[in-house]
Order: sequence, then structure tokens, then C-alpha cells
Amino acid sequence: MDINLSDQAIQSALKCDWKSAIKINKLILADDPNDIEALNRLARAYYESGDRSNAKKVSTKVLSIDKGNNIAKKALQKYKGNKKALAGSLGQHINASDYIEETGTTKQVVLLNRCSEETLSTLDSGDEVILLTHSHRVTVSTLNHKYIGKIPDDLSARLRKLTKSGYKYKVIIKSTNDNCIKVIIKEIERGKGFENVQSFPRELSESLSEFSS
Repeated sequence: MDINLSDQAIQSALKCDWKSAIKINKLILADDPNDIEALNRLARAYYESGDRSNAKKVSTKVLSIDKGNNIAKKALQKYKGNKKALAGSLGQHINASDYIEETGTTKQVVLLNRCSEETLSTLDSGDEVILLTHSHRVTVSTLNHKYIGKIPDDLSARLRKLTKSGYKYKVIIKSTNDNCIKVIIKEIERGKGFENVQSFPRELSESLSEFSS
């Protein structure tokens, strides 16, 4: 794979220059027809250009090479819908309510230490992603477990305690404008015995003492 061409393809996607993205990814595939990353980029470029038929063909080819490729699986589900706001693997639909911030149960977060431009170029507004808790931090990753970004430290400390206590969350990409990745974290289940403890009170330090360390 020509690294320079790959970088150009990524930049074209970030600029939403889909015509250029199609051309460049085709050049990469002329050299290596089975380049999975180029194929996934090409499928998205076709889709964003309104060519759903070719997008479907390319994503289907990806799955013929890599049956477990979640990006292609998600893309094929998206092509079946009428709006670009379809996301998540295996046909999960994003509801309008996922974008509504509710005091105490949802929070918009700007991620730190964002991912590579290559990963960034594969993200769409509305994509469902996942939280991963570590000993000293909480990160957000794609369904393929590719790193996207880090949750700020003050919120990470709270989320580590909450998830340890049984809380569960849904995380949605809100936007990726100007290399700034914003996600919405939505509480979907509270830990047993903590039904009155909100995930996101106005002061994050509130109620932390109720959780065991």
C-alpha cells in the first residue's frame, strides 16, 4: 500500500471530498484489490456520494475477505435505511432521544487524546461506540475496539466507580467537526442499590462517597 496515497484518501474523507476519495482509494486498490481499509473507505465515499449500489458491492466484498469486519457489517445495515442516522452493528437504530441531553442521565463529552486521522475518517455522527474502563482511565472505542479518544479525568473517575457498581451506558458519536470528537453518554441502567444516584449530577463529585473504592 502506498502510504502517501492512504494519507491522501484519509484527508479527502475528512474534508468530505468524496469524488477525490473515490479516485484515490481506487488507485490504492489497483495495486492491492484486497486492501480492507481502502475498501471500507471507498464504500463510505460511494455512500456519501449517493451511490448506494456501489457502496453495497464494495462492503459485500469486504465481508467476503473478512467475515467479521464490523465496519462493513454496520455499513450494509446503514444502506438498508433511509437516513444516514442509522448506526451500530447488526442493525441497531439510533433514536432521536439519544441526542437529547437529560440532566443527570446524559452528558455530552469532548474526547481527549483523539485517535488517528485514519480512524477518525471512518466515524459518522450517530455511530454507536463503546466505553472501555481501565485502572486509571476510561476510553471510547469503535465496535471493532479501535481507540477513539479518552474521557476527561474527572469524569473517568466517576465512570469507573459507576460501571464497577453495575451502571451501563450507551455512547453515540455526536460530531467529529474540526478534528474535535464529541460523544453523548447515556445512562441505560443503574446499579442495584444505587437507584437514586444519578450518573451525571451538576457536580461530578456529588455522591461519589456512596460508592466503594
